Amino acid sequence: MADVVVVGSGIAGLFVATRCARAGLSTLVVTKKNLSDSSTNWAQGGIAAAMSKTDYEAHIKDTIEAGCGLSDPEIVEMVVREASDRIDDLIASGVQFDSNKDGFDLTIEGGHSSRRILHSKDATGAEIERALIVEARASPNLELLESHMAVDLILKEKSSEIKQISGIWVLTPEGVVETIPAQAIIIAAGGAGQIYRQTTNPSVATGDGIAMAHRAGAKVRDLEFVQFHPTALAISGERPFLISEALRGHGAILMTSENIAKWRLVGGEPGPHSFMLNHDSRGSLATRDIVARATDQEMKKTNPYEKCVWLVTSHLDKKEIQERFPTIQARLQNHGLELGGAPLPVAPAAHYMVGGISVDENGLARQCPTCSNEIQYPGLYAIGEVACTGLHGANRLASNSLLEAVVFSNRCAEHVIENISPSENEISLPEWRADGLSTLIEHIPLRRDRIVLQSTMTDDVGLVKRDARLQRAQRRLEFLRQEVDRIWRGCLPTQEIVELRNMIHVSRLVTSAAINRKENVGLHYNLDCD
Repeated sequence: MADVVVVGSGIAGLFVATRCARAGLSTLVVTKKNLSDSSTNWAQGGIAAAMSKTDYEAHIKDTIEAGCGLSDPEIVEMVVREASDRIDDLIASGVQFDSNKDGFDLTIEGGHSSRRILHSKDATGAEIERALIVEARASPNLELLESHMAVDLILKEKSSEIKQISGIWVLTPEGVVETIPAQAIIIAAGGAGQIYRQTTNPSVATGDGIAMAHRAGAKVRDLEFVQFHPTALAISGERPFLISEALRGHGAILMTSENIAKWRLVGGEPGPHSFMLNHDSRGSLATRDIVARATDQEMKKTNPYEKCVWLVTSHLDKKEIQERFPTIQARLQNHGLELGGAPLPVAPAAHYMVGGISVDENGLARQCPTCSNEIQYPGLYAIGEVACTGLHGANRLASNSLLEAVVFSNRCAEHVIENISPSENEISLPEWRADGLSTLIEHIPLRRDRIVLQSTMTDDVGLVKRDARLQRAQRRLEFLRQEVDRIWRGCLPTQEIVELRNMIHVSRLVTSAAINRKENVGLHYNLDCD
């Protein structure tokens, strides 16, 4: 038994876990691979934070504008005003941000009106993850379960209408489902980028937290807002590799082949020749929703065999940008490319789930019983990408994700510590269903079903949508759900079947949300809504 179980080991999960453990609560972190297998570890650009009070109002304004007016203003103000304190916390945990003679070496990214991005070269997420893992491993009262996968939440009746969390079922590396009682479950399991064919997310991002919470009756919201990062390295046969937005903040320019040809004819600066200026006055530093759609549009207009646009860096100081972005430079070298050299092929890829489990200002989840429109969900919390806090609205502002995660992790920890006391009493919970189940699923083509799912979501529920395609996706996903549900009811779980079940569940939620959104705003764009 644990007082607190945290599902996920990114910035949100490890930050909240160490705080709960420090307060004397027995805390268990469950992560389905290694601790470092998280989207946090892959985050390059940095963490946005108004470090001066004079920047508060501008950061609030930038966030609300990027979110197309759908952000919760009170949540935005809360997050921005708590940012500098949380940066201090990260530094106290051992995170080393880059600095210069004036203090932090702040950069700018798309949608920001000033330099407010703290970073550690182009591996900020990895540096945060490194420091938090060191802190977690040294924390008393904290147990770390790697290669363990959360399967489903265990509920108990609080009343005839309202459920309460009492524990969680977890799949061990040996294939056994363990029952773990807990007073609080904090879901910090990240996003669901793997429901798409091309994604910048790690392989673990299969929507487990959203699916698990929704099956238990938690409210979800805004799942139609899926952010596609406009500049993922587009190399045939390779997994998309994120080319940080900070590179465009440093002066890199998006261009088509035609733009490049014109630029070379005049031999001038590339800026005036970027296709982005036809879409937004900010050019390559417009917000991600605008840049991703513009890139997609240009790709469809030009040579259909050229499935990319180009990120031009040859006008920048080669030595400087290679030193500033060593992670990107190392990856490019594997393909015979380099920063400051030939144009880089880039294309949009699924990157971030703006929607998720609906939570309040402390990360406490909400549920929708029949007796009320919306109430809190006792014992269930969600933080990080898995949660929908109201900060991002219809489109996330660059580098606000790590900020949101650490602010809500801190508030969540404070709420848990205030409302939960260490317990020594054992709780009796139901064991995982086991009778009559077969383990013979190795001949069932689950990999094929996963590919069909990803193709359906990419082709029909992607960057640009149509009503007929959304309806087709809904039919296909329902067929997959029925097929996988039959398998699920008759087998012992494996990570593969648990992930596929979750991916189908989240894909159906995303598709339904897209169908129900009748106006184009932010990341949601349906040609039939024009």
